[in-house]
Amino acid sequence: MGEEAPEYLLDNLDEFSLLKGNQTSNIVGKKIYVVGGCEDGEDNSFSIKIFDRSTSEWLIPTVLGVKPTPCKLHSAVPVNEDRILVLKSNTATDDCLWFLEVDTRFVKEQKKILGTEVVAWSKGVQGTGPKPVVISGPSGVGKGTLISKLMKEFPSTFGFSVSHTTRAPREKEVHGVHYYFTERSKMENDIREGKFLESASVHGNLYGTSIEAVEAVTDSGKRCILDIDVQGARSVRASSLEAIFIFICPPSFEELEKRLRARGTETEEQVQKRLRNARVELDQGKSAGLFDHVLVNDDLERCCEELKKILSLDSDADPVAYPTTEDTRITDFHAVSARDQMILIHCGSEQGMPPTIYELDVSSLKGGAPGRTRGLNMHPINLPTTDVLSGIDMD
Repeated sequence: MGEEAPEYLLDNLDEFSLLKGNQTSNIVGKKIYVVGGCEDGEDNSFSIKIFDRSTSEWLIPTVLGVKPTPCKLHSAVPVNEDRILVLKSNTATDDCLWFLEVDTRFVKEQKKILGTEVVAWSKGVQGTGPKPVVISGPSGVGKGTLISKLMKEFPSTFGFSVSHTTRAPREKEVHGVHYYFTERSKMENDIREGKFLESASVHGNLYGTSIEAVEAVTDSGKRCILDIDVQGARSVRASSLEAIFIFICPPSFEELEKRLRARGTETEEQVQKRLRNARVELDQGKSAGLFDHVLVNDDLERCCEELKKILSLDSDADPVAYPTTEDTRITDFHAVSARDQMILIHCGSEQGMPPTIYELDVSSLKGGAPGRTRGLNMHPINLPTTDVLSGIDMD
């Protein structure tokens, strides 16, 4: 059962805008954002055009992020003065809500970097999902071993984000399991297109975490673990991704060197390079505001227990519950209205059947481009006995 219809539903009918065709336009500030524009009968390709009212000029922006798959019809409404909510009709629950960011922090930063008009797509997701964990530390400190122990003990809780790299695979490393091994030119192009959450040049090679690798784990209801260097952690901290940041230290620099040499996978020159980088990373790991927790891996079992306590995995902790969503499908004939932090979606229905009204709460949005926009809360509400919306023409 849904909740009773809020009072503003009864006095806000004149603000409903009906979906007409497969193109929408919304005013945000001094600009009009036009979404779609294919010929009737074709799928909406979600092309973007901007009309600048201050200059009376049309602009074609650089579009970042992974855009929605085509659909026949959509509607749109501005949210929070920095993004536009786009609703795809007749689409599965996990694909019907999208945000076109037009003036968020990410978009503003990209405008400065690229020197052009920018917009960015972000998929809307109901609920918040498990918060990812960023684990950093110098080479040889034991990050991989700690992560392996966590995932072995809690296989249904954690998912590992597989990073991309341009270096050659080592013996027994498997593509798609240990890393996605890729060509430098392709990875550089993907970075420019905003497909990576973070990337860095380490030991002469590019390493990076793709947005989809992280979001796919979170979408599945698992907590994503990111094993990245300090430089990458700093990039993630500056992004829209909310995460827990943990730095792993060796008991001493001498012990770290001993562990590196014991691996026997690098030449002496490579070991010396990693040791130089380790000194820098150990200093950066102490930077204020970068890491939430610092653990010393002097004893693997003890360090693992401390890590589990930080992540509320100790035996006394209550299991974390994440919200589930019911199946929702926006019909082709629908109207959308925004007021304060609530979006009302009025869906038409077959003749003789009552319409469906959904209330979408956008007051607690989290994240955003270049990843997902989470924190949405959408549920059906009950109409009064008298159909107050009977005067709306849904044809």
